[in-house]
Amino acid sequence: MPLDAICLQAVVEELRPQLLGLRIDKVQQPARDQVILLLRGRRLLLNAGANAPRIQLTEIVRDNPAEPPMFCMLLRKHLTGAKIAGLAQPPLERLVRLELDVTDDFGRPGRRTLVLEAMGRRSNLILLDGEGRIIECLRRVDAEMSAQRQVLPGLYYEPPAAGDRLVVIEETEEGFYEKLSAANPERRIDAFLLDHYFGISPLMARELAFRAAGETDSRLCALKDGAALWREVGSFLSAVRESRFTPVCLRREGRPAEFSCLPVAQYGAAMETETYGSFSQLLDAFYEAREQQERTRQRGADLIRTASTARDRLRRKLSQQEKDYAEIQHRDQLRICGDLITANLYRMERGQGRLVCENYYDEAGGEAVIQLDPLLTPQQNAAKYYKRYTKAKTAERYLREQMAAARRDLEYLESVLEEIGLAETEQDFLDIRSELREAGFLKKQGKKETRQRPAKPREFRTSGGFQVLVGRNNRQNDRLTLKEADHRDIWLHTQKLHGSHVILRTGGQAVGEDDLVEAAKLAAWYSQARESGNVPVDYVQVRYVKKPAGARPGMVVYTGHQTVNVTPEEALVKRLKIR
Repeated sequence: MPLDAICLQAVVEELRPQLLGLRIDKVQQPARDQVILLLRGRRLLLNAGANAPRIQLTEIVRDNPAEPPMFCMLLRKHLTGAKIAGLAQPPLERLVRLELDVTDDFGRPGRRTLVLEAMGRRSNLILLDGEGRIIECLRRVDAEMSAQRQVLPGLYYEPPAAGDRLVVIEETEEGFYEKLSAANPERRIDAFLLDHYFGISPLMARELAFRAAGETDSRLCALKDGAALWREVGSFLSAVRESRFTPVCLRREGRPAEFSCLPVAQYGAAMETETYGSFSQLLDAFYEAREQQERTRQRGADLIRTASTARDRLRRKLSQQEKDYAEIQHRDQLRICGDLITANLYRMERGQGRLVCENYYDEAGGEAVIQLDPLLTPQQNAAKYYKRYTKAKTAERYLREQMAAARRDLEYLESVLEEIGLAETEQDFLDIRSELREAGFLKKQGKKETRQRPAKPREFRTSGGFQVLVGRNNRQNDRLTLKEADHRDIWLHTQKLHGSHVILRTGGQAVGEDDLVEAAKLAAWYSQARESGNVPVDYVQVRYVKKPAGARPGMVVYTGHQTVNVTPEEALVKRLKIR
């Protein structure tokens, strides 16, 4: 769910004492909709994305693009060295104003305001000068996009228009009962609350309905009187007014599904409830996986399309080759036809359309019916059948080779698609793009490409202190396994499934069972079996891993391996990760 106004209030209340007085050391823009302000070792994230608008302190280190966007450069010019003087949210608005004291190039003090509008698809990040004029914004809104409100450099900033609903924290008991008495008894309770009050989210409206009537979809007529509903609404309002908030995450089958600033009971046993120490920790945990999927969708969309198109084309080609291969398995019949025509030349005439003769290849002594080309002589018809037989025999060899190559390429493209799904940084996508280009699945660009420094492998450390390296793509898998790993290190990979090469560095020392199992769980996590349980992972010393001649990147063979069955654990991956 997006951050609602009440959760935003809870976040602002939590952040204010931590941020006031801090200076901005650096400004980063790791993604189009994300800006990070570095404040004395802390990272303040302002996200204006449509699916995840929010403000929070984050512990997640995000990679920055090689060249900072223009908006980031402008923020650096105005905000580097600025001191945070205020953090405010208008009453239950999804809007936060970050007031900043700045000093210009001549040493004169001034004021800048960074406004985060956390409003779903209309989210924006806007920089204002001391007079309230817009210096720049993340998304410009002109008259063609909105006739009511433009957001453009040089204009005075106007906040979004308030609706005609009452701000929920301003409600009184008398006003509540007045609205309740005038409402349609068949109206659902949550819809009634959303119709009349501003600042309350659908989740909390359903929660209040559940607490008052026992069901989230209960109607007003199900209430004996309005006292039960007002009791729950009043308790909710008191918690909001007094800022009695609790960071709560609701998980379905282990995955984050909802979050709230107040306890939620409507899901019962269908969801697990987890309480966090701060809202920033909650938001990090909730959005981390979602942001990974979004990065893959945005940055990897063209790569996925290219790899998927090539894979589907190969599947069709392989299917036709298998069909052709099955047909030429009956090529001996062509030779038999040639032999029978040759044996019956004495009784054949030119222009004959078919030959009916005894089939001396048939043990039962049956007849054979052979179709002929009436425009050819009997000898030419026999030669035609022999030629088709020879062609089919040659085609079998070539088809076997082409089918083997197609299967190798198909397996390779499946591994690339798995890589794209696991890609985490901009460099990961660049490396995969380069790999596809070298493999011939992407056209090379006309101009000379700038060489990028390849990303380093993912690095972990086991409980026993052993280093574990996990490849990010097929070329890195090859380099890691075949060049960088010591022959005494242990190589791990999921059995018969696409995944990263994992190297457990031993330094020649004996490895304990716990360290081996942890490395195996990393191999299972960075593979197609991430969501599975009891995953078989093969492991063997690196010396027994070889690359066949002509094999695609990432493809190896190994002997003398052993297998351990493990279940991937996200918590373990986070605990062991170094970078």
